[in-house]
Amino acid sequence: MLSLASAALMLPAILLTGALIGACGIGGVLLVPILTHLGGIPLPQAIAAASLSFALPALVALGPMRRQPELLQRCLPLLGGALLGAAGGALTVHLLSAATLMFGVMLLVLFAGWRGLRPVAIAAQQSAFLSGNRLFLLGALIGFGSALTGTGGPVLILPLLMLMRQPLPFAVVAAQAIQFPIALASSTVHALEGRLDIKLALVCGVLMLLGSFAGQRAAAALNVAQLQRMVALLLLAVGLWFGWLLLH
Repeated sequence: MLSLASAALMLPAILLTGALIGACGIGGVLLVPILTHLGGIPLPQAIAAASLSFALPALVALGPMRRQPELLQRCLPLLGGALLGAAGGALTVHLLSAATLMFGVMLLVLFAGWRGLRPVAIAAQQSAFLSGNRLFLLGALIGFGSALTGTGGPVLILPLLMLMRQPLPFAVVAAQAIQFPIALASSTVHALEGRLDIKLALVCGVLMLLGSFAGQRAAAALNVAQLQRMVALLLLAVGLWFGWLLLH
């Protein structure tokens, strides 16, 4: 049972996490540390609750996809791979070292953030869209890693898509949408193994959903260059956060 002091700190932090998800797809990486450090929730239960709660803020990606159906078509192979990979990751979560994986994620995120701040023209950074097969394999890899760490997906896929010079609007929508299949597959496994607190997951999910809508509106007022700079700065901040967690 959460104390009032813990709830007063944790609930606004979860709302802010949702706003970051809605703005640029990043933010879910903060949820598990918030639940464990501010809420005192054991790590296995925190990862399980986070896995399910990411399904609700993922719904904000449906708006851009509805207005741009080509984005949905391009995302489908990625989402299919993520569904398969997340199931495998949740089944093998106890067999691999999460600390080792988190260290690799930290390096990737820091490098992508640094690269995103380089003074290079946006148009020069973009390449052709990845093929469906490559997106499927990428989705499987992201789903597997996300289920192991309880990060939801965006913190892994967004830096990878940026490093692959994919168009930023596609990268941001893909980062938001990939949370849904990862949440579906990993939370199912956690529920079958008795680790899922559905009430906690729903509270987190609703707060992040509300924050996501606010974050999406805020991001709509930014141009592509401003959005890329914000994403890069957030990647650097998340990378430093990962480093702090690994040292403590």
